[in-house]
Amino acid sequence: MKVQERRRRDRGPKGRPLDDSALAEVQALLGDQPRRRDLLIEFLHLIQDEYRCLSARHLRALAEEMRLAQAEVYEVASFYDHFDVVKEDEPAPAPLTIRVCDSISCMLAGAETLLAELAGSVDPAAIRVMRAPCVGRCAGAPAARIGNREVDKATSQGLLAMARAGDTKVVVPSYTALEAYRAAGGYQLLRKVRDGAIAAEALIATLQDAGLRGLGGAGFPSGKKWEIVRTYPGPRLMSINGDEGEPGTFKDRVYLERDPHRTFEGALIAAHAVEAERVYFYMRDEYPAVLAILRTEIAALEAAGITKPGFIELRRGAGAYICGEESAMLESIEGKRGLPRHRPPYIAEVGLFGRPTLNHNVETLWWVRDIVEKGAKWFADLGKPGHPGVRSWSVSGRVKEPGVKLAPAGVTVRELIEQHCGGMAEGHEFKAFLPGGASGGILPASMADIPLDFGGELAKQGAFVGSHAVVIFSDKDSAKAATVNLLKFFSHESCGQCTPCREGTGKMVSLLEKAGALDEPALRDLETVMRDSSICGLGQAAPNPVNHLLVHFREDI
Repeated sequence: MKVQERRRRDRGPKGRPLDDSALAEVQALLGDQPRRRDLLIEFLHLIQDEYRCLSARHLRALAEEMRLAQAEVYEVASFYDHFDVVKEDEPAPAPLTIRVCDSISCMLAGAETLLAELAGSVDPAAIRVMRAPCVGRCAGAPAARIGNREVDKATSQGLLAMARAGDTKVVVPSYTALEAYRAAGGYQLLRKVRDGAIAAEALIATLQDAGLRGLGGAGFPSGKKWEIVRTYPGPRLMSINGDEGEPGTFKDRVYLERDPHRTFEGALIAAHAVEAERVYFYMRDEYPAVLAILRTEIAALEAAGITKPGFIELRRGAGAYICGEESAMLESIEGKRGLPRHRPPYIAEVGLFGRPTLNHNVETLWWVRDIVEKGAKWFADLGKPGHPGVRSWSVSGRVKEPGVKLAPAGVTVRELIEQHCGGMAEGHEFKAFLPGGASGGILPASMADIPLDFGGELAKQGAFVGSHAVVIFSDKDSAKAATVNLLKFFSHESCGQCTPCREGTGKMVSLLEKAGALDEPALRDLETVMRDSSICGLGQAAPNPVNHLLVHFREDI
């Protein structure tokens, strides 16, 4: 026994040794913030922002400071795309990173050419050029981000000129700040709600009569969601899903860059109605300007006494599309990998930190004030018959005037193109469209008169509006090439938790790219397995464009 103990002592401590200087650096960055487990991702951001990467020595020091296993810190850091984990024998990333979006709208606008030009023009020791999934600037495709500067209609010459000039810092657009919002009547409705002039039951009834639904993807009736959350015993929490990662979607970014307090007021009214003790605002890291706005305006709300310090807590994503799924987002807020949870229980019952949680999309909350002030009928009548309400459509691709288009629920794609987007781009003939981003499927122009809304004829065609991202294709585009692009996105963004999605998405890409005739039986088998066995909507919806390619676009196979 003594010999075994001596041998164990001789081996020294297990694992990576602690670097005292790295520990001091981490402690300085964390300051007096509580070392809570749920703040792990926030602390990883602090280190990444300061040192441009997450070195092994800093990860070891962070684990020591937070009393966590090194493996636990590493598995979280390595899960997210925006964290650069650097091992002892690896070089740090180049001082400057240029991310070029290669998702569907940017592909149509020449992202591959842009990537090739940059790769042949930069010194990789000075500038790192990376492909990036959708960065939410589809109306300005091809889009890029140089440092923290977001760039529309990017060119290699322009990006290199910005790099030489050091023009890489975040640029915050002009927006309606707190003072201007209050001067125009903002937060008067919140005061009435808090004073008891409008009861929670009345708010819920108004939202239900208006037909307001969740506008992030699933379309669940908003008033019903408030009602359900209230049935579970407190304490309750609320989350705001700002992880707008569906390719082709950018409406939430536009609203937050213009009038963020409409979403804040809607959130505070909702939080009051369900008696939530705190609101967690989860915002994707791809939107540095929005993050800057939210930090500024949350501080302004606290200074004005509208919210107590810490009542709205901003949490920053780190580059993971899967965190747009509500339970994966809650896992991320808790400082973990963004792995979707098995359901039931649903988050309304067992959500954030195990508490009943109300979760809403940015745009859904943006409409609350107008609906309550102007009435349920006002909002419902903005839609077409049988389709209550108005929607914000992110339209991009082969149209003259892409952008966020306010149009009725039940509008058709043909109407969006002709009445809201100035028609097709010059020299292009309408061929196909995505009704709801990458996961909503791809339909031919012959179906452009189907009303766009949740359910109905669109659902019968195996498609859905989801986040209301409409991408238009022309006769110059290949439906197969578009499908490959979408499936590569899903393969990259699969969290890897379940085999059908993790392996199925990659296998679909390889089958689509294989030379010769498509192996359709294998594709159909994969589709069935993924739909029936995947844990969350990513794996279940990923086969949608493949299904439509085989059904509607035989000439492109």
